[in-house]
Amino acid sequence: VHFIFRHKNPKTGEYEEKHLKNPPMARISKQTSLYTLIVRPDQTFELKVDGTSLKNGSLLEDFTPAVNPPTEIDDPEDKKPADWVEEAQIADPEATKPADWDEDAPFEIEDTEAEKPADWLENEPLQIPDPEAEKPEDWDDEEDGDWMPPLVQNPKCDDVSGCGPWKAPMKRNPEYKGKWSAPMIENPAYKGVWAPQKIANPDYFEDKTPSKFEPMGAIGFELWTMQNDILFDNIYIGHSEKDAAALAKETFEVKNAVEKAEEEATKPKKDETKDTPKSPMDLKFADDPVLYVREKLDLFITIFKRDPVQAIQFVPEVAGGLAVLIVTVIALLLGAIGGGAAAAPSKDQVKAKAEQAKKAAVDTKNQAAEAVSSSAQAAKSEVQQRSGAAKSS
Repeated sequence: VHFIFRHKNPKTGEYEEKHLKNPPMARISKQTSLYTLIVRPDQTFELKVDGTSLKNGSLLEDFTPAVNPPTEIDDPEDKKPADWVEEAQIADPEATKPADWDEDAPFEIEDTEAEKPADWLENEPLQIPDPEAEKPEDWDDEEDGDWMPPLVQNPKCDDVSGCGPWKAPMKRNPEYKGKWSAPMIENPAYKGVWAPQKIANPDYFEDKTPSKFEPMGAIGFELWTMQNDILFDNIYIGHSEKDAAALAKETFEVKNAVEKAEEEATKPKKDETKDTPKSPMDLKFADDPVLYVREKLDLFITIFKRDPVQAIQFVPEVAGGLAVLIVTVIALLLGAIGGGAAAAPSKDQVKAKAEQAKKAAVDTKNQAAEAVSSSAQAAKSEVQQRSGAAKSS
């Protein structure tokens, strides 16, 4: 629940938005909710949902950028002296490398105590030519070179510890110490972290009453949701907390009691809850993977169009999934480039594979374009229907 107000700089006349630090989360519910913002003459505020206080603080302390600029700023003309020492520690100049310190000792050494397993087939290769492979009929030795059958896993190696030349495994070298470096000591020349001197802020001003908002010309609602049928009524803007509480008692509290009673009376049984529509924030992947992905993606696109950073923070699972997808595609491309086939295919096989790959690429391209277009159009439509007009000043 964001609280943003526009503040006028008394020196320049320019307006700047002030955003509440660490705004509280909105409540997702099927029932009517009552949102209340109270700004008091003592420059404090309070945010309530359904009469429960979620956030309170000060207009002068809990917003960014701050209402009033600092009285002092760093002197832009001040420069750090050339002989200023900021290193708190230095290598001990009197330390020497121990005589028994071997910098060239390897990190790992061969395990001399290891023994070759009794069933190790040292004279058997790991792979053998495929005995069932046949030379293609159209293979031309003069044009294509000598044909060799593809290699397959040696079946004799399946039920033993291993095949081929045996080598002892490596183990951590107990004598390994790595590169020697002198220990660190306190720097006698250390002067501390340098900072420029402070000067009076030429742009300083002090507004002690930012709660005195200018007259409001309009009120709007900005909603980050893909849910429809969200309505607003009984809006009160005034100077009396008592009047606001009275309106809430006459409207919200009456309706809320009826809604709770109706919900309790029509509460579905446990086996009927599977088909109950949920908010995107309430969905679980295990319940309906397709619905979960579609709703989360739609919500991410809607928020991303306005604020990419907020989209990543609000729907991190989609951002993370897209990152994993990109990495996977890159890995597959690298694998396709770096990998090689064990067998040498015939010309007809190569041509058939090429046609198949070409068709698959075209189909994938068309499907991706259609999916992106549909998602973007759907998100645009949802935003136009469900987003509020503007922030209130």
